[in-house]
Amino acid sequence: MSYFKEPEYVHGQALKTGILLINLGTPDAPTPRALRAYLKEFLSDPRVVEIPRPVWWLILHGIILNTRPKKSAAKYAAIWTPDGSPLKVHTEKQAKLLKGWLGERIASPFMVDHAMRYGQPDIPGTLARMKAAGCDRILILPAYPQYAASSTATAFDVAFDWLKQTRNQPALRTLRHYHDHPAYIHALAANIRDYWQMHGRPDVLVMSFHGVPRYTLEKGDPYHCECRKTSRLLSEALGLDPKQVRLTFQSRFGRAEWIKPYTDQTLDELGRAGTGRVDVVAPGFTADCLETLEELAMEGRATFLAAGGKAFHYIPALNEHPQWIDALGRIALENLAGWASGARDRDTDEQARHASRQRALEWGARN
Repeated sequence: MSYFKEPEYVHGQALKTGILLINLGTPDAPTPRALRAYLKEFLSDPRVVEIPRPVWWLILHGIILNTRPKKSAAKYAAIWTPDGSPLKVHTEKQAKLLKGWLGERIASPFMVDHAMRYGQPDIPGTLARMKAAGCDRILILPAYPQYAASSTATAFDVAFDWLKQTRNQPALRTLRHYHDHPAYIHALAANIRDYWQMHGRPDVLVMSFHGVPRYTLEKGDPYHCECRKTSRLLSEALGLDPKQVRLTFQSRFGRAEWIKPYTDQTLDELGRAGTGRVDVVAPGFTADCLETLEELAMEGRATFLAAGGKAFHYIPALNEHPQWIDALGRIALENLAGWASGARDRDTDEQARHASRQRALEWGARN
């Protein structure tokens, strides 16, 4: 095996603790060409589609990549902003705000960066950049509150693949999930209450999570159970009666059965029942994206109203809500235990690094 080229080592360089925020990803542009490249990478991941590779290769390259990019590009175009993909914009802002939040509480050297599992900036390149900047310890912080093999685990896979090809490895920590973390639940509840204070309350609150195939649950993936726990804790935090809440799953793909109930079918049923107002929130998405802004806010609205519903509201994702940045910071701090310090004498540290470099040079170090 060949290893990545190591950055030049400098004696006395200040070592840092890194925090890498990882989200799913986004195409570079809302065009069929960009979508084809993005979907090829995404749907080629064996954790995303667990169909035997030869069969899936024929389906992917023979049908999907020849038909889906144009349709997906039109959907992305409907939600694209002047600054680019909403997912990219929000993830960048979250990383900057997290850096500021931690900067008020951590005195030891650290850096915060972000990466996408699919698309750019990619995980290997970002990890290499953080290592070159002096990070010898890196916390992998997925943007997925609920663990799933097709989201959390595949992000870890790429990080560990990079680690395998690195000669001088930094220490890596991974954050598996935070679906029931009090700060996360508090942030969700605060976000919803803020919306209701401005727009009033619904008859029914639909909590829509990204779906996964039914067989993943049967094979031991805990995602379904973690979504249910998040839903229960959030309902309790809001003081809602179970009759006022629906837990659903969206974004089905292919012919296999996915975990139920389905969001679109539930919205149709609520509309047919003459429900006055439905609010939809997506607790599993920490940043607004195609699945929330187009699939829920646009398609979901159309489904509910066409079925006879009276009023539909989509409650934005956590995005840059202050309580979410606070929660993200608290979750990160808990997982940085022993790696980050709130007490530091910068002058003493600088003197120690300078003395260390001088001793190394005296004993024959090159730089």
